Amino acid sequence: AQLFVSDYYEDRALDAANRFGATAVGLEDIYDQDLDIYSPCALGATLNDETIPRLKCQVVAGCANNQLKNENQHGPELVRRGIVYAPDFLINAGGLINVYSEVVGTSRQGALTQTEKIYDFTLQVLARAEEEGTHPQAAAIRQAKERIANVGRVKSTY
Repeated sequence: AQLFVSDYYEDRALDAANRFGATAVGLEDIYDQDLDIYSPCALGATLNDETIPRLKCQVVAGCANNQLKNENQHGPELVRRGIVYAPDFLINAGGLINVYSEVVGTSRQGALTQTEKIYDFTLQVLARAEEEGTHPQAAAIRQAKERIANVGRVKSTY
């Protein structure tokens, strides 16, 4: 695999490139690279009117919050361009699962089992978006709201 890295702080990109055998590119140049996956991390709103037309990737999946500058505009734009978008709050749920398991005392294996379900949930969201003719961010939000509503209906676990 070939790895490209970019960072707001150029020295950090160069350090990562040296450490991982990657190619460092400028912060604005990352959007023009031929990539399989664009993974925005730590910097939100990188998917916007200026950057989406420049993307040469098949998938966007990263850990930055709020990757879409305008989810109702840029989510559909990714779909139109044939780019699969994995919503950040969905694919990054492992951290929250881990914290929750520590608070309630779930075993490490229990937390890992829950974390492994993220893959299946992601596939469900992508399928739902396609079935509903919407974009993955909207489908993920709708699915999350439904799950929250269902939990709210539970009166007791006994």
